[in-house]
Amino acid sequence: MKRKLIALDLDGTTLNNDAALSPTTIKTIQQVAAAGHIVSIVTGRPNRISQQFYDQLGLKTPMINFNGSLGHLPHKHWDKEYQYTFNREIVFDLMQHQREFDVEAMASEGKTLFLANQTKSLVYGFFPSALTKQQVLTRQSLQQNPTSLTIALKRDAQPRFIAYVHEHYGDQVDVNSWGGPNSVIEMGAKGIQKAVGVEFLAHLYDIKREDVIAFDDEQNDNDMIEYAGTGVAMKNATAHLKAIANDETAYTNEEDGLADYLQKAFHLEKTFTA
Repeated sequence: MKRKLIALDLDGTTLNNDAALSPTTIKTIQQVAAAGHIVSIVTGRPNRISQQFYDQLGLKTPMINFNGSLGHLPHKHWDKEYQYTFNREIVFDLMQHQREFDVEAMASEGKTLFLANQTKSLVYGFFPSALTKQQVLTRQSLQQNPTSLTIALKRDAQPRFIAYVHEHYGDQVDVNSWGGPNSVIEMGAKGIQKAVGVEFLAHLYDIKREDVIAFDDEQNDNDMIEYAGTGVAMKNATAHLKAIANDETAYTNEEDGLADYLQKAFHLEKTFTA
């Protein structure tokens, strides 16, 4: 079999509903990598809360974070690393409108950057329950342009917030709303999406687009599924993503659907139990 590039989203895809890797998933991904295929994590998560999964899987390939805005080799200095950022003045302006848009928390991030503020303790998992003095987001503490801005706000304020960003900064940043129960918006540099990271990896390893297999579950990840020669939607994916995908897993992320698909596609020893 020709060498494949396998791009893995994390939440709702590679991770189960407890945001953990199952033993079956770990073993299956390691088998695929040992067979010579390129397996890479391509996630919207920052590296600070995805690197543990990279290490659990024993990956040595680059990891793509912040929806394509950061490509790097964890634990190593790498001369091919890239990072897209946007003007920090956008963050300062939105900070001034936090009360107007019912913003509960805001995190400005990059590979080595994490600054946040919050008006109440949140249990989203993404935002820490408490901040140190060095982590508090202010005009003085944010000294570099961020790669990502993540905002937790009341659900009914989302349309107004998104409209404001589009009107004032639509030529500089893209805005996406998370799926799921939490009302969270994320912002990144204009035009940078997961497909940017997958294309970077394909060129790096000289793998043709037709030999790219990508797994995902959310419709704001359309670009990665459309870029891949084989875009695979999880059984638990949104209806829109399933409509544009080339294939679908037989099982959900909670049922090791990714592992089952890979075992069948690469003729691996069956370790899956529904």
